[in-house]
Amino acid sequence: MLILLPPSEGKAVPPPGPPPDLDALAFAPQLTATRERLLRALARTQPLREAPTAPAAEVYTGVLYGRLDLPSIPAADGVLIASGLWGLLRPQDRIPHYKLPIDAKVPRLRGTLAALWRAPVARALAPLDTPEQLIVDCRSGGYASVFRPRHATLLAVRAFRVHPDGRRQPISHMAKASRGDVARALLTAGRPATTPDEIADLARAAGLDVELGAETLDVLER
Repeated sequence: MLILLPPSEGKAVPPPGPPPDLDALAFAPQLTATRERLLRALARTQPLREAPTAPAAEVYTGVLYGRLDLPSIPAADGVLIASGLWGLLRPQDRIPHYKLPIDAKVPRLRGTLAALWRAPVARALAPLDTPEQLIVDCRSGGYASVFRPRHATLLAVRAFRVHPDGRRQPISHMAKASRGDVARALLTAGRPATTPDEIADLARAAGLDVELGAETLDVLER
């Protein structure tokens, strides 16, 4: 099971410490050239080469990460974080505070960040994109557009408010909380899920009201 998370808009500033080591990040060297290109493009506005770093699990904050509370989960294996600057990260990868949402305009960069990352990320994840792989996708928007598996089973986590008449209204901001709840339920279950039905069962065991679709896991607020 692989859980894909978005980054967060809010980020903590690391205390004094070592600067980024690109060779130590996830999927180095496959993603290193693109990371280097973006760091050069941002050098005037965000000089990150010598900025202090901390684990991504501690730098990323916000609603999803508040509900997930990654630092409290000893083993978060199988978690990857999408990023407009880094492409993909493990929770333990050390990164600085930065600002680069996926829809940001980057100096001297033609096209979008999503387009820039699409091919490198697909190549990096190709070994994991197998028919046996189950991917729980907690990304949204531009981050979700960077990678879609060709062979693995993908479940996109969505959130809806269910009205008394049965109407479903998509939840935007608080969908992040629902995705954090689902990710935490799966990571603290004590066993990895191997099928979509098991994903839904683990979410329900954690007290979530969920509905399983062909490629979706809907969290319902009634």
